[in-house]
Amino acid sequence: MARLRLGEILLKQGLITEPQLAEAIEIQKKEKVHIGELLVNKGFLKEEDLAAAIGSQLLIPYASRASGLLNPQREQALEKLIPYEFAKEHLVLPISRNMNSLTCGIFNPFDLIMIDNLKKITGCEINFVIATKSDLLKTILEFYGNATGDSKAGGNVLWGEALQRSREMSPASGVVATEETNEAELSLDRVIARAEEAPVIKLVDLIIRQAIDERASDIHIEPFKEKIEVRYRIDGELYQIPPPAKHLHLPIVSRIKILAKLDIAEKRLPQDGRISAKLEDRTVDLRVSSLPTVWGEKVVMRILDRDAIKLDLATLGFEGNQLETIRKGLTVPYGLFIVTGPTGSGKSTTLYSALSEVIDPTKNIVTAEDPVEFRIDGINQVQVRPDIGFTFAEALRSFLRQDPDIIMVGEVRDLETAQICARAALTGHFVLSTLHTNDAPSAITRLLDIGIPSYLLTPSLTMIVAQRLGRKLCPHCKEPFEPKIEELGDLKLKADLIYRAKGCDKCAHTGYKGRMVVAEVLMMDDEIRRLIGKNATYSELRDVARKNGMMTLFEAGIRKVESGITSLEEVFGATVG
Repeated sequence: MARLRLGEILLKQGLITEPQLAEAIEIQKKEKVHIGELLVNKGFLKEEDLAAAIGSQLLIPYASRASGLLNPQREQALEKLIPYEFAKEHLVLPISRNMNSLTCGIFNPFDLIMIDNLKKITGCEINFVIATKSDLLKTILEFYGNATGDSKAGGNVLWGEALQRSREMSPASGVVATEETNEAELSLDRVIARAEEAPVIKLVDLIIRQAIDERASDIHIEPFKEKIEVRYRIDGELYQIPPPAKHLHLPIVSRIKILAKLDIAEKRLPQDGRISAKLEDRTVDLRVSSLPTVWGEKVVMRILDRDAIKLDLATLGFEGNQLETIRKGLTVPYGLFIVTGPTGSGKSTTLYSALSEVIDPTKNIVTAEDPVEFRIDGINQVQVRPDIGFTFAEALRSFLRQDPDIIMVGEVRDLETAQICARAALTGHFVLSTLHTNDAPSAITRLLDIGIPSYLLTPSLTMIVAQRLGRKLCPHCKEPFEPKIEELGDLKLKADLIYRAKGCDKCAHTGYKGRMVVAEVLMMDDEIRRLIGKNATYSELRDVARKNGMMTLFEAGIRKVESGITSLEEVFGATVG
């Protein structure tokens, strides 16, 4: 037999009239508020009658202060099971405990996320009685007294704290809890319905909001046999956060795919999309990628927060002489400017920062990107679409008919793109692009290896910037120490005292906060060009570049150690190997 809806129960019990219910439903279409709360706010229904009706709907006993059923058993030390701030925020009152079974008073039994967190916090099976907001709040304040609890001591209430922020970002009402359903049995309509339930909407909102607040660059949602893992990449490292229940995986992924305008029915193939999240006074873009795994779809969201990244070469971390050399290289009227490094080394940020330096109303600047990560006023940005044949090479050919002064190509991936870049640089255009190589001299050998003839590369190439990203020591807790001789080996430091990571609340006890560029900058000169013309080896190119003043990645990293910006361990990890 189907369970009656709340409005039907209230009508059946004579607590409201049909016109009152119809009026509340009309308001609910415009405002995402629970129907019961609307009826109470309009004065059509008493608070205690609403609680009793919800209890009747879900077969949960109703308890009030007057009945004596909301009296916690003080001798059981229940305040240690549920922290005060969690109890107050979610209106949950521990009443009694019998072995592994905990009875709680609750106002919103539709908040599945909170209930799941409650089980994690207490380690108990939860039995509920339902009560009014006012009764619960009064009893919680009396029971806990002036206690502040220790809810911030661990990660148990991470979701609770983030959920409050997510309400501000995307207010949503409670919905009737649905039974857990196996993925194989879900119809497409059912998947969509579950993805649009308020607890799932809140959960996705808070996952994104929490990641932005924590300065994460990526969000990983990974399914396994009996659990989900949620991880944030912060300053290049992945950190686990308390995950939601396994049965929420499919609704969470479906909700993300709906937001990213992906096909939620397609679970066999990878998909890519984009979400724009409004956050107070700014908009944050998220690149979404789904990947089928044996336990379901893994989703990774790349956070592109322009406000969190200053597109300014001077703030990225280049050494003073390197910054001067780069700016000199950006003033040439034509040539090929290459930024190289592995995935995740900040190449795109450096290119955007370089473009920000050369923006000029008298110049026509066009970019070909995959994808367009940051939108910049004054630049014509183009998204390439290899799936329909609009590749980097095709975009470049089109650009050359658009009277460009400066061209940025997201990545040189093949010979055709490389040749067009080199020829464009020779015909009066300034071209910026990226490569995947370990250091600056190897970018030259890479371009020769993919087929660019030396006679074309020699006159077109003007500068190569190779880079890595290293974590900066937290300025609030970094501690000085004097390394032992055996720890340094052959390394000679100019500073007697350097710093190492310690950890504090401000850096989440990692010892690091933020990242900076560690780079080597190779400015082309006549000697390097002669070597390219002679098909010189990588070692010969590197030796001459160093002789002419190029600082290697490791040397640039040691400069930052000596300046107290980072640690020896971080430099070895970022630049060696």
